[in-house]
Amino acid sequence: MRSNTTLCVLVCNTKASSKNNITVIFLLGFNDMDIFNVFLFILLLIIYVITICGNALIITLVSISKNLHSPMYFFLTQLSVADILLTTDISPFMLDIVLHQGASISFPGCITQLYFFIFIEAFECFILTMMSYDRYLAICSPLYYVTIMNHMLCIKLIVASWLLGCLVALILVQGITQLYFCKPNTIDHFFCDYYPLMELSCSDVSLLHIEAILLCTLVGVLPLFVIIFSYVYIVLTIFRISSFSGRLKSFSACSSHLTVVSIYFGTLIATHMIPNERQTHILGKTMALLYTVLAPLLNPCIYSLRNEDIKKALIKLIYDQVSSY
Repeated sequence: MRSNTTLCVLVCNTKASSKNNITVIFLLGFNDMDIFNVFLFILLLIIYVITICGNALIITLVSISKNLHSPMYFFLTQLSVADILLTTDISPFMLDIVLHQGASISFPGCITQLYFFIFIEAFECFILTMMSYDRYLAICSPLYYVTIMNHMLCIKLIVASWLLGCLVALILVQGITQLYFCKPNTIDHFFCDYYPLMELSCSDVSLLHIEAILLCTLVGVLPLFVIIFSYVYIVLTIFRISSFSGRLKSFSACSSHLTVVSIYFGTLIATHMIPNERQTHILGKTMALLYTVLAPLLNPCIYSLRNEDIKKALIKLIYDQVSSY
């Protein structure tokens, strides 16, 4: 009996010391939509191409148009870069999953995809907060705007946002790599997400859950509160403007950013407010599609359609290209 116990302890210790017990992860994707797979593949491919082109267009317009050389549009280019990285991290492999009704990815590849997903999602939370601070200064403190929101501050805010996003992703992914995986290596999802990957582990993940909650509070909840407080002051300031045209102009300067914030944080909140045990696989994947695929598509569309400066820069670019021929 003692020899069996000793053998069990040795086996468990050997397993616990191994960090890479799963070499391949199989992702089911949208396996319950067999008859719509071709249609879904074409739709997602079109969305991917439009997302890349739309965000690349925003970056190009801001780069070449002197009228768009302001802090708000500088932050917008960073948001577009993040959207390109996010959709490139998720969409190509998702297309492979849809086309073949499931696909496998190596464990290091899965961890890499998870890292960039967390990294970019965290960065977008921070950059949207920076954009709200920019709008707050522009409307509530217009006399001090140029002095405070200078080029050097913009660079510092962007660098800080990228570094914080990198740090958050590093902490969460480091915790995942320390787990022992012993369950079937199949995830009913279209990318390597944090909680579905954690569910494959036989290790105690209670500390990782606490860590994830604390970091989500730091990355998601606190920035959202900053954005809400900023817009409370913005709205109060707008209401104090005497002329209707002045109020309309001030509100239009914030409407695009407010729409993007509502979509992005709305989908994140809706996803995390529903407990995992109550989410169906279809609901969970649909919610994930909203902030990984739909949000990067809508961001350039919102800023292009609702922003007069962007539209003027686009018309000028088209006119210059036509004239050159």
